[in-house]
Amino acid sequence: MVILGSASPRRQELLALLVADFSIVPANIDESLKESELADDYVLRMASEKAHAAFIKWSQSFEGIGGSPIVIGADTSVVVDGKVLGKPNSFDEAYTMLRSLSGRSHQVMTAVCLFDSRFKHYQTANVVTDVTFRVISDLEIEQYWKTGEPKDKAGSYAIQGLGSVFVSSIVGSYSAVVGLPLFETAQLFESLGIHPLQEISHE
Repeated sequence: MVILGSASPRRQELLALLVADFSIVPANIDESLKESELADDYVLRMASEKAHAAFIKWSQSFEGIGGSPIVIGADTSVVVDGKVLGKPNSFDEAYTMLRSLSGRSHQVMTAVCLFDSRFKHYQTANVVTDVTFRVISDLEIEQYWKTGEPKDKAGSYAIQGLGSVFVSSIVGSYSAVVGLPLFETAQLFESLGIHPLQEISHE
């Protein structure tokens, strides 16, 4: 039994490429950055806490049913000059974020955690991808904001959507930037005896 601790449609679509059947139990946690916390420590902590929260929520909801699920938590953060850019709460915040990304490279960190509840064991991976933006104008930022896409996206853009028009190149994992690093997640599954190709092909 596999549980995804996320309501993200993007993560659900990506996980469906690796696992034929899974349940969705969104994890609601405090995603505040701790004082002096480094970006890579932050995303790994978020992924682990989401996996744990989803397991607790599942345990409370399905108490008595039994089973020992494998729970997946993931967190994606946009990082520029070591600073984590969250989701914008206003146009001004989105403008500041996108202006800081314009014409330069930044990092997208996606951490994934697999919690094996059979043994209370956590396995994690953090995938860092370099993304380079072309120079973008104030008018483009305003037009992009009006599409509604940046409003719930880390760093105020979605690489799988209209935000891709700003991206001149990426070095690393595209799926990680979208929300779930397929290669690394598949490797974590393999270590637990779950083989994605076998799962999807039913062989």
